[in-house]
Amino acid sequence: MPPVKSKEEPSLLSLRDVSFSYRYKPALKNISFEIKAGEQWVCLGQNGAGKSSLAAILSGRNTAYSGTYNLTPTIEERGVQIVSFEEARDLRSRERKLDISEFNENAFDPGTTVRDLLRPIEIDPEESLRWITIIGIKHILDRGIRFISTGEMRKVLLAKAILKKPGLIILDNLMDGLDVVSQKSMRALLEDLIDEKWCLLVLCRQPEDVPKKSTHILILEKGVLFKKGERNLILSDIYATNLMRKPALRFDRLPSTLNRKSLPPMTGPLLSLESVSVRYGEVQVLKDINWEFKSGQHCHIYGPNGCGKTTLLSLILGDNQKAYGQNIRIFGKLRGSGESIWDIKEKFGQVGTELQLDFVRQMKTLEVVVSGFFDTIGLYKNHNDYQKRHALEWLKIFQIQQFKNTAFDDLSFGIQRMILIIRAMVKSPAILVLDEPTLGMDSYNRKIVLEAIDHIAKNSQTQIIFISHSLGERPRCINQELHFKPSGNAYTISVSETAVQSLSSQ
Repeated sequence: MPPVKSKEEPSLLSLRDVSFSYRYKPALKNISFEIKAGEQWVCLGQNGAGKSSLAAILSGRNTAYSGTYNLTPTIEERGVQIVSFEEARDLRSRERKLDISEFNENAFDPGTTVRDLLRPIEIDPEESLRWITIIGIKHILDRGIRFISTGEMRKVLLAKAILKKPGLIILDNLMDGLDVVSQKSMRALLEDLIDEKWCLLVLCRQPEDVPKKSTHILILEKGVLFKKGERNLILSDIYATNLMRKPALRFDRLPSTLNRKSLPPMTGPLLSLESVSVRYGEVQVLKDINWEFKSGQHCHIYGPNGCGKTTLLSLILGDNQKAYGQNIRIFGKLRGSGESIWDIKEKFGQVGTELQLDFVRQMKTLEVVVSGFFDTIGLYKNHNDYQKRHALEWLKIFQIQQFKNTAFDDLSFGIQRMILIIRAMVKSPAILVLDEPTLGMDSYNRKIVLEAIDHIAKNSQTQIIFISHSLGERPRCINQELHFKPSGNAYTISVSETAVQSLSSQ
């Protein structure tokens, strides 16, 4: 008798020799793999490996590729949903506008609310409420998407994707932007989705992020499929895991900091807020905030998603009109006492969670970095050779000088973040404000950024304000903690001093 052939599971999707170049630059080269029924795949790779390019092809956002991409009729009919920073960026970009609430305390236009975003999806109301509750966004349903945090936006996009019941969900670094509690619940939800046989492709940057119940892994390296196979075999492969762990850089070779204009003599704190509160319509965001930031301090601001961290920064940096009329002093001056926005910007270097939105045109990476000298989004002033050389030195030490002539918006999200951090550092600001600076980065680049921040703190007069979701990831130079805590229907803060960790090893 002839041998009985085993019955193979059908392919849900398959790629054969798929390649893609963006503006004549190869992003993917001859990628071939397939997902069969019952398999849960992870795409693993560092910043710039090609994960986002692959996701764009699989989701249908990009059709300008060569090779073959096939879907089963079921998946094709139900569609593909993606949860990514790019989706969040596009959504926020459409909502960016000024409304009367920016100037009038009692008026408020939320724009598109979370409820508005989810309402068009045809699904049983009870099931919709179940997923909204599980994901943890019930309390923000009536909040405008312009006014939710980065982590909350990730949750909203996940809810939107699940409620559509697609044939495939692509999750691009789902844990980024979430606080510790939200990460834990999201991991549990991810395992539940796998148990329920949802077809998922999870994009991760390091082996630690690979879901425990995933079955297969493919590794991308510079647009090439480095390895693929069963999860346990890949994770036990020393060559595969070492690819994710590059050697540390020498931070003693960082460029020297530039001399900046000296600040007037200060007898009091650099920043002070007294009984500051912020309300948007019915939503109380901040309540009775009191904080002093003095010379020699490096502050870590932390708290859960949606607590008001970014709102607090906008009050300080001059981006929020609700700062005026409150007791907020910047370098001894009461906010609204005659300083211009440029007076404020001159003293600060800044990386925010949405700064990438401002660099949407074909501006070269080196130009983006140099614009940091002038506190502008575009490059409207002639820069000198010294400024150009200084910017190049920063790019070289971060090992991304190869992107100096690349259009900023052609780069991956993580590389863009690195460049914006360099942009904030080049002018040696009095205060460097970093709002979730490692968002979208792999572990290697996170380490680089944190050590670079410590170098700045140790070797210059620049003071650091570092914002994150938890105590788990921060530079060692921190000697002040500002912790957001719930207070009724809003948040207030507690401030404490902390012992700085040794920086001698750098």
